[in-house]
Amino acid sequence: MKKVLVLGSTGSIGSSALDLARRHKDLFCVAGLQANSSDEKTRALAAEFGCPYTLTSKDGIDGMERLLDKAKPDIVVNGIAGAAGLLPSKLVLERGIDLALANKETVVMAWPLIKSLADKSGAHIIPVDSEHSAIFNLIHFCGAKNIAEIVITASGGPFRNYSRQQLEKITLQDALKHPTWKMGKKITVDSATLANKGLEVIEARRLFDTNVQNISVVVHPESLIHSLVRTSDGILYAQISEPDMRHPIMGALCWPEYVDSGLEKFSLAGRAMSFYEPRRDDFPLLELAEKAADLGGSFSIAFNAADEIAANAFIEEKIGFLKISELVQKTMAADWASEPRDFDDVFEADKKARALTEAAL
Repeated sequence: MKKVLVLGSTGSIGSSALDLARRHKDLFCVAGLQANSSDEKTRALAAEFGCPYTLTSKDGIDGMERLLDKAKPDIVVNGIAGAAGLLPSKLVLERGIDLALANKETVVMAWPLIKSLADKSGAHIIPVDSEHSAIFNLIHFCGAKNIAEIVITASGGPFRNYSRQQLEKITLQDALKHPTWKMGKKITVDSATLANKGLEVIEARRLFDTNVQNISVVVHPESLIHSLVRTSDGILYAQISEPDMRHPIMGALCWPEYVDSGLEKFSLAGRAMSFYEPRRDDFPLLELAEKAADLGGSFSIAFNAADEIAANAFIEEKIGFLKISELVQKTMAADWASEPRDFDDVFEADKKARALTEAAL
């Protein structure tokens, strides 16, 4: 039985992980819970799972260290949203604990430092994003030396067929109506702008140690194929399942074994799948992220920080939908060539990018 600690336990990733713990009490024991929410919700979950160790955001990074040291988990699910999830990932890996990673910022902001920690401690990093989980498993099956291209699928969000004039009039309520996934506000807005897909390109480039030129994005509105790889002989291989985050979370929790999740099994009969090129001119954040991934340095940090400020400004209805990409582009025009030497450098670059975006806002 694996002892699982869930960070972000009341969010969409954390809730899905806890649902799997309910379904598979023979496989998983909830050893600890962290939530950026009320003590009442956290206490209720702790009581349900018989979990003695909990943490809320007010306890800070010292509290996170105590939680990890007391709970002694076998694996940690990091479902914390935003840059706040980076330091918890660092603390997990320093202790040699396996990390089921849903926090994009860990990879986007500080991958070289994070990978070094994992290599040093012997901890495994298993991606939980549906796209990177698919790529992770497909590379495992096909062999890394045989992979010529990674193809990341994108739902295209709710506006993939909107004209430029329609995009200018989008409201927050429009943007929060994702056609296939149920997610938090920030990631739903990022899906609508294709910023989320851009972040996934950065992640794939780093997680799988490849060039941006070997990564492509295809719009797949049904969200049934979660990503593909092309082997050196030109053949495409896909991972297919219902769009349910419990699938990749289960895969991460059980890795390297494949265990029956008890979830709905996908059937091909009567199902249609369609694919389109992304509209890069109307959704420029995808190309800006690809540029950041290609340039290296602190460009990825700047992209992530600027997008977080701009997307939240849209959520707070301070700016229009199209202004999000304009703000990110302005911030990325600064000099981000310097490669962070340590985590202090990472946070300094993040702080600088946020300040520039706030000033432009």
